[in-house]
Amino acid sequence: MKEKEYRTASAARGGLLFMRDIPGGAFGERVIVKDHQGRRRNGQVIFTSGDVVLVQVFEGTDDLDLERTWVRFLEEPFEIPLSPDVLGRIFDGVGAPRDGRPPMIASLKRNVNGAPVNPVARAYPQEFIQTGIAAIDGLNSLVRGQKLPIFSGSGLPHNRLAAQIVRQAKLLGEETRFVMVFAAMGVTYGDARFFQEEFENSGVLGKVVMYLNLADDPPIKRLLLPRTALACAEYLAFEQDLHVLVVMTDMTHYAEALREVATAKGDVPSRKGYPGYLYSDLAEIYERAGRIKNRRGSITMVPVVSMPSDDITHPIPDLTGYITEGQIVLSRELHHQGIYPPVNIPPSLSRLMKDGIGKNSTREDHPRVASQLYAAYAKALEVRNLASIIGAEELSPSDRQFLDFAGQFEQRFVKQGEEEDRSIIETLDLAWDLLSLLPRFALTRVTEADLAKYHKWEGDSERGAPKMDSSQEEISEES
Repeated sequence: MKEKEYRTASAARGGLLFMRDIPGGAFGERVIVKDHQGRRRNGQVIFTSGDVVLVQVFEGTDDLDLERTWVRFLEEPFEIPLSPDVLGRIFDGVGAPRDGRPPMIASLKRNVNGAPVNPVARAYPQEFIQTGIAAIDGLNSLVRGQKLPIFSGSGLPHNRLAAQIVRQAKLLGEETRFVMVFAAMGVTYGDARFFQEEFENSGVLGKVVMYLNLADDPPIKRLLLPRTALACAEYLAFEQDLHVLVVMTDMTHYAEALREVATAKGDVPSRKGYPGYLYSDLAEIYERAGRIKNRRGSITMVPVVSMPSDDITHPIPDLTGYITEGQIVLSRELHHQGIYPPVNIPPSLSRLMKDGIGKNSTREDHPRVASQLYAAYAKALEVRNLASIIGAEELSPSDRQFLDFAGQFEQRFVKQGEEEDRSIIETLDLAWDLLSLLPRFALTRVTEADLAKYHKWEGDSERGAPKMDSSQEEISEES
Protein backbone atom coordinates (compact mmCIF):
# COMPACT_ATOMS: atom_id res chain seq x y z
CA MET A 1 0.00 0.00 0.00
CA LYS A 2 1.47 3.30 -1.05
CA GLU A 3 0.68 6.09 1.42
CA LYS A 4 0.37 9.69 0.26
CA GLU A 5 1.58 12.64 2.31
CA TYR A 6 0.77 16.27 1.54
CA ARG A 7 1.43 19.71 2.96
CA THR A 8 -1.38 21.58 1.25
CA ALA A 9 -3.64 22.54 4.18
CA SER A 10 -5.40 25.79 3.31
CA ALA A 11 -7.59 26.39 6.38
CA ALA A 12 -8.56 24.96 9.76
CA ARG A 13 -11.93 25.61 11.36
CA GLY A 14 -13.77 23.92 14.21
CA GLY A 15 -11.76 20.69 14.14
CA LEU A 16 -11.88 20.54 10.35
CA LEU A 17 -8.83 20.76 8.09
CA PHE A 18 -9.32 21.92 4.50
CA MET A 19 -6.86 20.39 2.02
CA ARG A 20 -6.37 21.37 -1.62
CA ASP A 21 -4.81 19.55 -4.57
CA ILE A 22 -5.37 16.03 -3.20
CA PRO A 23 -5.87 13.60 -6.10
CA GLY A 24 -7.78 10.44 -5.28
CA GLY A 25 -8.82 11.27 -1.69
CA ALA A 26 -11.62 8.89 -0.66
CA PHE A 27 -14.58 9.48 1.65
CA GLY A 28 -14.02 7.76 5.02
CA GLU A 29 -10.28 7.36 4.44
CA ARG A 30 -8.13 7.46 7.56
CA VAL A 31 -5.41 10.12 7.80
CA ILE A 32 -2.55 11.00 10.16
CA VAL A 33 -1.93 14.71 10.77
CA LYS A 34 1.61 15.64 11.86
CA ASP A 35 2.09 19.19 13.13
CA HIS A 36 5.24 21.32 13.24
CA GLN A 37 6.18 19.89 16.66
CA GLY A 38 6.04 16.31 15.43
CA ARG A 39 2.81 15.45 17.27
CA ARG A 40 0.42 13.08 15.51
CA ARG A 41 -3.33 13.41 15.38
CA ASN A 42 -5.95 11.07 13.93
CA GLY A 43 -8.33 12.16 11.23
CA GLN A 44 -10.83 10.99 8.66
CA VAL A 45 -11.93 12.31 5.27
CA ILE A 46 -15.55 13.47 5.45
CA PHE A 47 -15.88 15.34 2.14
CA THR A 48 -14.15 15.24 -1.23
CA SER A 49 -14.54 17.30 -4.37
CA GLY A 50 -12.38 18.20 -7.33
CA ASP A 51 -10.85 21.15 -5.47
CA VAL A 52 -11.06 20.43 -1.74
CA VAL A 53 -10.72 17.46 0.61
CA LEU A 54 -12.14 18.01 4.09
CA VAL A 55 -10.57 16.13 7.02
CA GLN A 56 -12.08 15.95 10.50
CA VAL A 57 -9.28 15.86 13.08
CA PHE A 58 -10.38 13.97 16.19
CA GLU A 59 -7.95 15.74 18.53
CA GLY A 60 -8.90 19.16 17.13
CA THR A 61 -6.98 21.65 15.01
CA ASP A 62 -5.72 23.96 17.77
CA ASP A 63 -2.11 25.24 17.43
CA LEU A 64 -1.70 23.93 13.88
CA ASP A 65 0.75 25.85 11.72
CA LEU A 66 -0.81 25.16 8.32
CA GLU A 67 2.40 25.76 6.36
CA ARG A 68 4.23 23.16 8.47
CA THR A 69 1.44 20.58 8.79
CA TRP A 70 1.83 17.26 6.98
CA VAL A 71 -1.21 15.09 6.28
CA ARG A 72 -0.68 11.43 5.41
CA PHE A 73 -3.52 9.61 3.61
CA LEU A 74 -3.43 5.92 4.58
CA GLU A 75 -5.85 4.61 1.93
CA GLU A 76 -7.73 2.55 4.53
CA PRO A 77 -10.89 3.07 6.61
CA PHE A 78 -10.74 3.82 10.31
CA GLU A 79 -10.38 0.47 12.10
CA ILE A 80 -10.03 -0.71 15.70
CA PRO A 81 -8.32 -3.89 16.98
CA LEU A 82 -10.69 -6.41 18.54
CA SER A 83 -10.39 -9.56 20.64
CA PRO A 84 -12.31 -11.13 23.55
CA ASP A 85 -9.95 -9.17 25.84
CA VAL A 86 -11.96 -5.97 25.21
CA LEU A 87 -14.32 -7.01 28.04
CA GLY A 88 -13.50 -5.11 31.20
CA ARG A 89 -11.66 -2.37 29.30
CA ILE A 90 -12.33 1.39 28.99
CA PHE A 91 -11.56 3.24 25.73
CA ASP A 92 -12.12 6.62 24.12
CA GLY A 93 -13.89 7.25 20.82
CA VAL A 94 -10.93 6.21 18.66
CA GLY A 95 -10.24 3.02 20.63
CA ALA A 96 -7.34 4.37 22.73
CA PRO A 97 -7.24 3.12 26.36
CA ARG A 98 -8.70 5.30 29.13
CA ASP A 99 -8.06 2.83 31.95
CA GLY A 100 -4.28 3.23 32.21
CA ARG A 101 -3.68 -0.20 30.69
CA PRO A 102 -1.73 -0.93 27.47
CA PRO A 103 -3.40 -0.48 24.07
CA MET A 104 -5.23 -3.42 22.52
CA ILE A 105 -2.98 -5.65 20.43
CA ALA A 106 -4.91 -7.95 18.13
CA SER A 107 -4.49 -9.36 14.67
CA LEU A 108 -8.18 -8.76 13.94
CA LYS A 109 -9.31 -5.25 12.98
CA ARG A 110 -12.76 -4.04 12.03
CA ASN A 111 -14.00 -0.96 10.18
CA VAL A 112 -15.83 1.25 12.68
CA ASN A 113 -18.47 2.09 10.06
CA GLY A 114 -19.51 -1.55 9.91
CA ALA A 115 -21.39 -3.03 6.99
CA PRO A 116 -25.11 -2.62 6.26
CA VAL A 117 -27.18 -5.65 7.18
CA ASN A 118 -29.28 -7.11 4.40
CA PRO A 119 -32.89 -6.71 5.61
CA VAL A 120 -33.67 -10.18 4.29
CA ALA A 121 -31.01 -11.61 6.63
CA ARG A 122 -32.53 -9.97 9.70
CA ALA A 123 -34.35 -12.15 12.23
CA TYR A 124 -37.37 -10.72 14.03
CA PRO A 125 -36.53 -9.37 17.53
CA GLN A 126 -37.97 -11.46 20.35
CA GLU A 127 -37.08 -13.14 23.66
CA PHE A 128 -37.68 -11.13 26.82
CA ILE A 129 -34.79 -9.28 28.51
CA GLN A 130 -35.31 -8.72 32.24
CA THR A 131 -34.00 -5.35 33.44
CA GLY A 132 -35.24 -5.75 37.00
CA ILE A 133 -37.18 -2.47 36.66
CA ALA A 134 -40.93 -3.03 37.03
CA ALA A 135 -42.05 -0.05 34.92
CA ILE A 136 -40.02 -1.42 31.99
CA ASP A 137 -40.42 -5.18 32.44
CA GLY A 138 -44.12 -5.07 33.27
CA LEU A 139 -45.45 -2.42 30.89
CA ASN A 140 -42.74 -1.65 28.29
CA SER A 141 -40.82 -4.89 27.99
CA LEU A 142 -37.46 -4.96 26.21
CA VAL A 143 -36.85 -7.85 23.81
CA ARG A 144 -33.64 -9.20 22.32
CA GLY A 145 -32.66 -7.31 19.16
CA GLN A 146 -34.86 -4.28 19.89
CA LYS A 147 -34.00 -0.57 19.87
CA LEU A 148 -35.74 1.02 22.88
CA PRO A 149 -34.63 4.60 23.67
CA ILE A 150 -35.00 6.47 26.96
CA PHE A 151 -36.37 10.01 26.49
CA SER A 152 -35.23 12.17 29.37
CA GLY A 153 -34.53 15.80 30.25
CA SER A 154 -31.87 17.89 31.91
CA GLY A 155 -31.53 17.03 35.59
CA LEU A 156 -33.48 13.77 35.38
CA PRO A 157 -31.79 10.53 36.54
CA HIS A 158 -31.29 8.93 33.12
CA ASN A 159 -27.63 8.15 33.87
CA ARG A 160 -28.59 6.32 37.07
CA LEU A 161 -31.29 4.41 35.18
CA ALA A 162 -28.87 3.50 32.37
CA ALA A 163 -26.32 2.24 34.91
CA GLN A 164 -29.00 0.19 36.68
CA ILE A 165 -30.06 -1.42 33.39
CA VAL A 166 -26.43 -2.37 32.65
CA ARG A 167 -26.02 -3.86 36.15
CA GLN A 168 -29.25 -5.85 36.19
CA ALA A 169 -30.11 -6.85 32.60
CA LYS A 170 -30.28 -10.60 32.00
CA LEU A 171 -31.85 -13.20 29.74
CA LEU A 172 -34.24 -15.66 31.35
CA GLY A 173 -33.47 -19.35 31.00
CA GLU A 174 -30.38 -18.78 28.83
CA GLU A 175 -26.93 -20.04 29.63
CA THR A 176 -25.44 -17.87 26.87
CA ARG A 177 -23.25 -15.07 28.16
CA PHE A 178 -24.85 -11.63 28.18
CA VAL A 179 -22.42 -8.72 27.85
CA MET A 180 -22.75 -4.94 27.62
CA VAL A 181 -21.18 -2.21 25.52
CA PHE A 182 -21.56 1.14 27.26
CA ALA A 183 -20.98 4.31 25.21
CA ALA A 184 -21.01 7.70 26.97
CA MET A 185 -20.73 10.90 24.91
CA GLY A 186 -20.10 14.39 26.26
CA VAL A 187 -20.32 13.34 29.92
CA THR A 188 -18.67 15.17 32.82
CA TYR A 189 -15.77 13.78 34.83
CA GLY A 190 -18.21 13.15 37.67
CA ASP A 191 -20.56 11.12 35.47
CA ALA A 192 -17.67 9.15 33.97
CA ARG A 193 -16.39 8.31 37.46
CA PHE A 194 -19.93 7.38 38.55
CA PHE A 195 -20.33 4.87 35.71
CA GLN A 196 -16.92 3.31 36.30
CA GLU A 197 -17.42 2.98 40.06
CA GLU A 198 -20.96 1.62 39.63
CA PHE A 199 -19.76 -1.18 37.34
CA GLU A 200 -16.68 -1.93 39.42
CA ASN A 201 -18.51 -2.03 42.76
CA SER A 202 -21.33 -4.20 41.40
CA GLY A 203 -18.89 -6.67 39.86
CA VAL A 204 -20.20 -6.35 36.30
CA LEU A 205 -17.21 -4.45 34.83
CA GLY A 206 -15.72 -7.75 33.67
CA LYS A 207 -18.57 -8.18 31.17
CA VAL A 208 -18.75 -4.52 30.11
CA VAL A 209 -16.80 -2.64 27.44
CA MET A 210 -16.86 1.11 28.11
CA TYR A 211 -16.30 3.87 25.56
CA LEU A 212 -16.06 7.33 27.14
CA ASN A 213 -16.04 10.77 25.57
CA LEU A 214 -15.80 13.60 28.12
CA ALA A 215 -17.45 16.99 27.83
CA ASP A 216 -14.10 18.76 27.32
CA ASP A 217 -12.96 16.35 24.59
CA PRO A 218 -13.09 17.70 21.02
CA PRO A 219 -16.66 17.39 19.64
CA ILE A 220 -15.24 15.85 16.46
CA LYS A 221 -14.14 12.82 18.49
CA ARG A 222 -17.72 12.37 19.66
CA LEU A 223 -18.90 11.56 16.15
CA LEU A 224 -16.77 8.42 15.95
CA LEU A 225 -17.54 7.00 19.41
CA PRO A 226 -20.96 5.37 18.76
CA ARG A 227 -19.64 3.76 15.59
CA THR A 228 -16.56 2.47 17.42
CA ALA A 229 -18.77 1.04 20.18
CA LEU A 230 -21.05 -0.66 17.65
CA ALA A 231 -18.10 -2.15 15.76
CA CYS A 232 -17.10 -3.78 19.05
CA ALA A 233 -20.70 -4.90 19.68
CA GLU A 234 -20.93 -6.48 16.21
CA TYR A 235 -17.71 -8.39 16.83
CA LEU A 236 -18.94 -9.72 20.18
CA ALA A 237 -22.41 -10.59 18.85
CA PHE A 238 -21.77 -12.05 15.43
CA GLU A 239 -18.25 -13.44 15.78
CA GLN A 240 -18.21 -14.44 19.46
CA ASP A 241 -21.90 -15.51 19.56
CA LEU A 242 -22.72 -13.35 22.58
CA HIS A 243 -25.89 -11.43 23.36
CA VAL A 244 -24.90 -7.76 23.58
CA LEU A 245 -26.80 -4.89 25.19
CA VAL A 246 -25.59 -1.50 23.90
CA VAL A 247 -26.41 1.48 26.14
CA MET A 248 -25.63 4.93 24.67
CA THR A 249 -25.84 8.18 26.59
CA ASP A 250 -26.41 10.86 25.45
CA MET A 251 -27.41 10.92 21.78
CA THR A 252 -28.31 14.61 22.09
CA HIS A 253 -24.63 15.40 22.69
CA TYR A 254 -23.80 13.41 19.57
CA ALA A 255 -26.36 15.30 17.47
CA GLU A 256 -25.09 18.65 18.74
CA ALA A 257 -21.54 17.69 17.72
CA LEU A 258 -22.90 16.71 14.30
CA ARG A 259 -24.59 20.12 14.01
CA GLU A 260 -21.36 21.88 14.95
CA VAL A 261 -19.37 20.01 12.30
CA ALA A 262 -22.09 20.48 9.68
CA THR A 263 -22.08 24.24 10.32
CA ALA A 264 -18.30 24.37 9.97
CA LYS A 265 -18.56 22.44 6.70
CA GLY A 266 -21.10 24.90 5.37
CA ASP A 267 -23.98 22.42 5.09
CA VAL A 268 -27.44 23.91 4.65
CA PRO A 269 -29.20 23.80 8.06
CA SER A 270 -32.61 22.27 8.59
CA ARG A 271 -34.85 22.19 11.70
CA LYS A 272 -33.27 24.06 14.62
CA GLY A 273 -29.95 24.27 12.77
CA TYR A 274 -29.40 20.51 12.50
CA PRO A 275 -28.31 19.21 9.08
CA GLY A 276 -30.91 17.73 6.79
CA TYR A 277 -29.16 14.37 6.95
CA LEU A 278 -29.63 14.03 10.75
CA TYR A 279 -32.29 11.33 10.18
CA SER A 280 -30.07 9.17 7.95
CA ASP A 281 -27.07 9.70 10.24
CA LEU A 282 -29.01 8.52 13.31
CA ALA A 283 -30.42 5.61 11.28
CA GLU A 284 -26.86 4.52 10.40
CA ILE A 285 -26.27 4.09 14.14
CA TYR A 286 -29.60 2.69 15.34
CA GLU A 287 -30.06 0.21 12.51
CA ARG A 288 -26.86 -1.62 13.43
CA ALA A 289 -28.80 -3.26 16.27
CA GLY A 290 -30.79 -6.42 15.74
CA ARG A 291 -30.52 -10.14 15.07
CA ILE A 292 -29.27 -12.01 12.01
CA LYS A 293 -30.64 -15.35 10.85
CA ASN A 294 -28.53 -18.39 11.70
CA ARG A 295 -26.42 -16.38 14.16
CA ARG A 296 -26.66 -17.03 17.89
CA GLY A 297 -25.62 -13.54 18.94
CA SER A 298 -27.71 -10.37 18.95
CA ILE A 299 -27.43 -6.63 19.57
CA THR A 300 -30.07 -4.87 21.67
CA MET A 301 -29.82 -1.09 21.96
CA VAL A 302 -30.96 1.36 24.65
CA PRO A 303 -29.96 4.90 23.59
CA VAL A 304 -30.57 7.80 25.98
CA VAL A 305 -31.91 11.02 24.45
CA SER A 306 -32.18 14.13 26.64
CA MET A 307 -34.94 16.31 25.21
CA PRO A 308 -34.01 20.03 25.10
CA SER A 309 -36.60 21.97 27.15
CA ASP A 310 -38.42 18.63 27.72
CA ASP A 311 -39.77 18.96 24.16
CA ILE A 312 -40.59 15.52 22.77
CA THR A 313 -41.20 17.09 19.34
CA HIS A 314 -37.58 18.32 19.17
CA PRO A 315 -35.80 16.91 16.07
CA ILE A 316 -33.58 14.50 18.01
CA PRO A 317 -36.29 12.58 19.97
CA ASP A 318 -38.71 13.04 17.07
CA LEU A 319 -36.43 11.37 14.52
CA THR A 320 -35.27 8.79 17.06
CA GLY A 321 -38.90 7.77 17.55
CA TYR A 322 -39.31 7.15 13.81
CA ILE A 323 -36.29 4.81 13.68
CA THR A 324 -36.64 2.89 16.95
CA GLU A 325 -39.35 0.57 18.31
CA GLY A 326 -40.84 2.58 21.14
CA GLN A 327 -39.60 4.82 23.94
CA ILE A 328 -39.32 5.03 27.73
CA VAL A 329 -40.25 8.60 28.73
CA LEU A 330 -39.10 10.05 32.05
CA SER A 331 -41.35 12.49 33.93
CA ARG A 332 -40.11 15.64 35.67
CA GLU A 333 -43.28 15.71 37.80
CA LEU A 334 -42.69 12.20 39.17
CA HIS A 335 -39.03 13.08 39.75
CA HIS A 336 -40.06 16.07 41.87
CA GLN A 337 -42.28 13.72 43.91
CA GLY A 338 -39.21 11.63 44.77
CA ILE A 339 -40.19 8.70 42.58
CA TYR A 340 -37.31 6.76 41.02
CA PRO A 341 -37.27 5.75 38.22
CA PRO A 342 -39.66 8.52 37.15
CA VAL A 343 -41.10 6.60 34.19
CA ASN A 344 -44.08 8.40 32.66
CA ILE A 345 -46.36 5.48 31.81
CA PRO A 346 -48.92 6.96 29.34
CA PRO A 347 -46.46 8.12 26.62
CA SER A 348 -44.06 5.19 27.10
CA LEU A 349 -44.31 2.32 24.65
CA SER A 350 -42.54 -0.84 23.52
CA ARG A 351 -43.79 -1.80 20.07
CA LEU A 352 -42.19 -5.26 20.18
CA MET A 353 -43.32 -6.11 23.72
CA LYS A 354 -46.07 -8.48 22.52
CA ASP A 355 -43.50 -10.73 20.85
CA GLY A 356 -41.38 -11.27 23.96
CA ILE A 357 -43.92 -11.87 26.72
CA GLY A 358 -46.64 -14.34 27.63
CA LYS A 359 -46.65 -18.12 27.90
CA ASN A 360 -43.19 -19.73 27.64
CA SER A 361 -41.53 -16.29 27.89
CA THR A 362 -42.62 -14.52 31.09
CA ARG A 363 -46.04 -15.68 32.35
CA GLU A 364 -49.21 -16.43 30.45
CA ASP A 365 -51.17 -13.55 32.05
CA HIS A 366 -48.51 -10.89 31.33
CA PRO A 367 -50.03 -9.37 28.15
CA ARG A 368 -53.47 -9.00 29.74
CA VAL A 369 -52.12 -7.70 33.06
CA ALA A 370 -50.04 -5.05 31.28
CA SER A 371 -53.05 -3.91 29.24
CA GLN A 372 -55.28 -3.82 32.33
CA LEU A 373 -52.72 -1.97 34.42
CA TYR A 374 -52.27 0.64 31.71
CA ALA A 375 -56.05 1.10 31.30
CA ALA A 376 -56.63 1.37 35.06
CA TYR A 377 -53.87 3.96 35.47
CA ALA A 378 -55.20 6.00 32.53
CA LYS A 379 -58.65 6.00 34.15
CA ALA A 380 -57.10 6.91 37.52
CA LEU A 381 -55.31 9.91 36.00
CA GLU A 382 -58.64 11.15 34.62
CA VAL A 383 -60.15 10.81 38.10
CA ARG A 384 -57.18 12.66 39.61
CA ASN A 385 -57.73 15.57 37.20
CA LEU A 386 -61.42 15.60 38.10
CA ALA A 387 -60.59 15.59 41.83
CA SER A 388 -58.33 18.61 41.35
CA ILE A 389 -61.39 20.51 40.06
CA ILE A 390 -64.28 19.36 42.27
CA GLY A 391 -62.39 17.93 45.25
CA ALA A 392 -61.85 14.31 46.25
CA GLU A 393 -64.85 14.44 48.65
CA GLU A 394 -67.25 14.88 45.75
CA LEU A 395 -66.04 11.75 43.92
CA SER A 396 -68.11 8.59 43.74
CA PRO A 397 -66.93 5.54 45.75
CA SER A 398 -65.73 3.91 42.55
CA ASP A 399 -63.73 6.99 41.54
CA ARG A 400 -62.15 7.16 44.99
CA GLN A 401 -60.96 3.59 44.51
CA PHE A 402 -59.25 4.63 41.25
CA LEU A 403 -57.75 7.68 42.97
CA ASP A 404 -56.25 5.43 45.65
CA PHE A 405 -55.04 3.06 42.94
CA ALA A 406 -53.12 5.89 41.17
CA GLY A 407 -51.19 6.82 44.32
CA GLN A 408 -50.32 3.24 45.20
CA PHE A 409 -49.39 2.40 41.60
CA GLU A 410 -46.84 5.23 41.51
CA GLN A 411 -45.49 4.56 45.01
CA ARG A 412 -45.31 0.78 44.85
CA PHE A 413 -45.04 -0.23 41.19
CA VAL A 414 -43.21 2.61 39.43
CA LYS A 415 -41.06 3.56 42.41
CA GLN A 416 -38.29 1.19 43.41
CA GLY A 417 -34.76 1.39 44.77
CA GLU A 418 -31.67 1.77 42.60
CA GLU A 419 -30.34 -1.51 44.00
CA GLU A 420 -33.71 -3.30 43.79
CA ASP A 421 -33.73 -6.00 41.13
CA ARG A 422 -37.30 -7.26 40.70
CA SER A 423 -37.89 -10.49 38.84
CA ILE A 424 -40.69 -10.50 36.27
CA ILE A 425 -42.73 -12.80 38.54
CA GLU A 426 -42.40 -10.31 41.42
CA THR A 427 -43.44 -7.51 39.06
CA LEU A 428 -46.54 -9.37 37.86
CA ASP A 429 -47.53 -10.40 41.41
CA LEU A 430 -47.21 -6.75 42.49
CA ALA A 431 -49.39 -5.74 39.55
CA TRP A 432 -52.12 -8.11 40.73
CA ASP A 433 -51.83 -6.75 44.30
CA LEU A 434 -52.56 -3.30 42.90
CA LEU A 435 -55.36 -4.48 40.58
CA SER A 436 -56.94 -6.11 43.64
CA LEU A 437 -57.61 -2.59 44.95
CA LEU A 438 -60.27 -2.41 42.24
CA PRO A 439 -63.46 -4.52 42.01
CA ARG A 440 -63.75 -7.24 39.41
CA PHE A 441 -66.31 -5.40 37.31
CA ALA A 442 -63.74 -2.63 36.72
CA LEU A 443 -61.20 -5.06 35.24
CA THR A 444 -62.29 -5.69 31.67
CA ARG A 445 -59.01 -6.63 30.00
CA VAL A 446 -58.23 -9.81 31.93
CA THR A 447 -60.01 -13.14 31.74
CA GLU A 448 -62.24 -14.78 34.33
CA ALA A 449 -59.55 -17.42 34.77
CA ASP A 450 -56.99 -14.68 35.53
CA LEU A 451 -59.33 -13.13 38.12
CA ALA A 452 -60.02 -16.46 39.75
CA LYS A 453 -56.32 -17.28 40.00
CA TYR A 454 -54.72 -13.94 40.89
CA HIS A 455 -57.32 -11.36 41.98
CA LYS A 456 -57.39 -10.83 45.76
CA TRP A 457 -60.58 -8.76 46.07
CA GLU A 458 -62.47 -9.77 49.23
CA GLY A 459 -65.24 -7.18 49.33
CA ASP A 460 -68.62 -7.14 47.61
CA SER A 461 -68.06 -7.95 43.92
CA GLU A 462 -69.78 -4.76 42.78
CA ARG A 463 -69.53 -2.08 45.47
CA GLY A 464 -67.39 -3.11 48.40
CA ALA A 465 -63.94 -1.85 49.22
CA PRO A 466 -60.94 -4.16 48.89
CA LYS A 467 -59.44 -5.64 51.99
CA MET A 468 -55.88 -4.37 52.48
CA ASP A 469 -53.15 -5.55 54.77
CA SER A 470 -51.52 -3.16 57.26
CA SER A 471 -48.67 -2.15 54.93
CA GLN A 472 -51.13 -1.24 52.16
CA GLU A 473 -53.22 0.80 54.63
CA GLU A 474 -50.13 2.79 55.65
CA ILE A 475 -49.25 3.55 52.02
CA SER A 476 -52.87 4.50 51.30
CA GLU A 477 -52.93 6.94 54.24
CA GLU A 478 -49.64 8.52 53.10
CA SER A 479 -50.85 8.95 49.51
